Amino acid sequence: MIARKTLYTSPGGDTIQIVSTASNLRSLQIDVDVCIDVSNLEYGAYSLIHFFNIIRPDDILPHIKKSKIPYLISTIFVDYSEFDKRQGGFKGIVARVLGLDKMEYLKAVARILVNGDRINSKYYLINGHRKSVSLVAKNAALLLPNSHSEFARLKSQYNIEAPYKVVVNAIDENLFNKDVSPDTSFTDHILCVGRIEGRKNQLNLIKALMDTDLPLTIIGKPSPNHVDYYEQCLALVKTKKNMRILNHVNHEDLPSIFKSAKVHVLPSWFETTGLSSLEAGAMGCNVVISNKGDTYEYFKDLAYYCNPDDITSIKKAVIAAYVDERQSELQSLILNEYTWRKAALQTLSAYKSVLS
Repeated sequence: MIARKTLYTSPGGDTIQIVSTASNLRSLQIDVDVCIDVSNLEYGAYSLIHFFNIIRPDDILPHIKKSKIPYLISTIFVDYSEFDKRQGGFKGIVARVLGLDKMEYLKAVARILVNGDRINSKYYLINGHRKSVSLVAKNAALLLPNSHSEFARLKSQYNIEAPYKVVVNAIDENLFNKDVSPDTSFTDHILCVGRIEGRKNQLNLIKALMDTDLPLTIIGKPSPNHVDYYEQCLALVKTKKNMRILNHVNHEDLPSIFKSAKVHVLPSWFETTGLSSLEAGAMGCNVVISNKGDTYEYFKDLAYYCNPDDITSIKKAVIAAYVDERQSELQSLILNEYTWRKAALQTLSAYKSVLS
């Protein structure tokens, strides 16, 4: 498994997906290495290469040029273009003018200037983002989106005709299960768990609940490039006794917190799924989630959907989830269908189909 260099230093949903899938594949007696330092990679030691994040094709291109080993891609195809276009100032203007692919190309160049990254492939530098995504997708033995909806978006955006198998996003059933004891300090709270940044939309959530007495706890650290946004959230929260932001909670402590809380909200501008929403739902929380992305394929009619751009929509969804009974049907669906064990079995099936 070849992952981005910042997989552990700047963890995200893909970090959980990669680490959890690898761990469960090893329990199935599959030899898996997660590689972020690929400077001396011995391709001949492997039967397959598994890439992640098709939106970063420059990380993939050098390897497919050097190696003839078949490869798969967990696409994790996110599309933040709507959020980028709605931002004020120069960044919003640039996003509206450039569009998704040119904006992603610009971000890759910006990572060179800001983070000291480098462009890994001359092909990417010369041909750009769109052609690079199409090339790595076309030559993959198999694409592994998290949903049929995700693949449909990818196909529509890049006119891709490629074989694919869905591998679900999931929860760790060893952590998130019905035997967990609740942390009573979060009894009947409304939670929002995730990195604090504009895309996750915590500020609109806070604004939506400002004129209520509902207990809101936001758990997450500010993204490195979104400190100003975090400060805006913090300034509003400090004016309300029923709201708070917790910067750090161990992942192992989340099951007890979710078990005690009533509602989990993720009003993001885009979610392929929302791992924290799955985890919260597995512990019996009512789930409020964005209507943007691929969320409906997972949560069906068992969640409360909101428009991230509409504060009234967020407020109505949260209140509806708060006053309703707990959604035990959603909990059963997640615990039965969306576990990392099941994701590993789906991944292994994909590997076998390629090798055969």
